[in-house]
Amino acid sequence: MAPKKWVVLENNPEVMNQLAAKLGLSSELTFYDVWSLDEPELMAHIPRPAMALLVILPFTPAWDRDRRAEDAEKGDYEGSGPEEPVVWFKQTIGNACGSIGFLHCAINGPAADFIQPGSDLEQIRRDAIPLKIKERADLLYNSVPFEEAHASCVRLGDTVPSNEEHLGQHFVAFVKADGHLWELEGSRKGPLDRGVLGDDEDVLSPKALDLGFRRVIRLEQEAGGADLRFSCIALSRKA
Repeated sequence: MAPKKWVVLENNPEVMNQLAAKLGLSSELTFYDVWSLDEPELMAHIPRPAMALLVILPFTPAWDRDRRAEDAEKGDYEGSGPEEPVVWFKQTIGNACGSIGFLHCAINGPAADFIQPGSDLEQIRRDAIPLKIKERADLLYNSVPFEEAHASCVRLGDTVPSNEEHLGQHFVAFVKADGHLWELEGSRKGPLDRGVLGDDEDVLSPKALDLGFRRVIRLEQEAGGADLRFSCIALSRKA
């Protein structure tokens, strides 16, 4: 049997807010477009502290080299249990990167306190915590509520739905948990600790951006590349 391959989701607030509503994240939280990383007036519409970022970045040769070098000496993630600072999922469903990115934003850090009791999101998180990497991936692969929630969002947004592989871009979530910035992506070998953040620093703070996806942009600039496209949304309290 061929592995599951879903329709790609857009990275925009309409889509991810629908996914949040379907799975059971409180309506006290919402996603916002991030229009700039450097101009405060273009970030002023986002209530702070921001709880998570969901980013699409171009899969450039420079980033590919960096990822391969970083992962070369690592084994697969072996973490599990409530003592782990984040809950991370290995992606085994084609084109589920957006929905898994949403999960990484919603079930980690301060956003986890806004999961609705009795919701599908609560059950996914509760069931995943004690599991190892393969069993966690299987949990998502076989989750009917997760698949139905994803399917409910595929016709939202501005592009024509497609289940073709989008090899030129990757969804990455950035969350603050236990005072650290975590980079969470289902195609890596595990969660990536990008460094310590201060009590007054959220995922949109200059330090977090420098440790997180601005780092990827710098890799492209330093390699002489010109592909600096990105799409970013932030999860925060509803204004």
